[in-house]
Amino acid sequence: MPGFEFELARYAGKVRVLGTLWLVWAGLSLLFGFAAMSFLRAFLSGAFGFWEHDQPNFPNWFGPAIIHFVWVMLCLHTIICAIAGWGLLERTQWGRVMAIIVAVISLFHGPLGIAIGIATLVILLGYRNSMLYDSL
Repeated sequence: MPGFEFELARYAGKVRVLGTLWLVWAGLSLLFGFAAMSFLRAFLSGAFGFWEHDQPNFPNWFGPAIIHFVWVMLCLHTIICAIAGWGLLERTQWGRVMAIIVAVISLFHGPLGIAIGIATLVILLGYRNSMLYDSL
């Protein structure tokens, strides 16, 4: 069936691009996360000077606790995005499941997260796409 082989090759290309996009998204998330963390650290330490007219007085433990929480969530998000990308590039079944889970989570991460989340759900969900992925 030459039509099926062509469709399978086209679908394999889509999955490869999707896996690469997840790895790129993991790197961008880490980069944007570092920028957000430096802004958060500056805000919580009072480094904005006279622009902070009505800054609330946080307890001394609050700033480091928030920064550690954000750091853990940033690392966790980056790791699961990278694992999903790697799983898709290796064409494993767990990679497909992980990518679907991470795609749903990424729907809450701004325009780039929404775009890659929707693309992942469109490419990986559905009976036809499931059969194509299993054939890879």
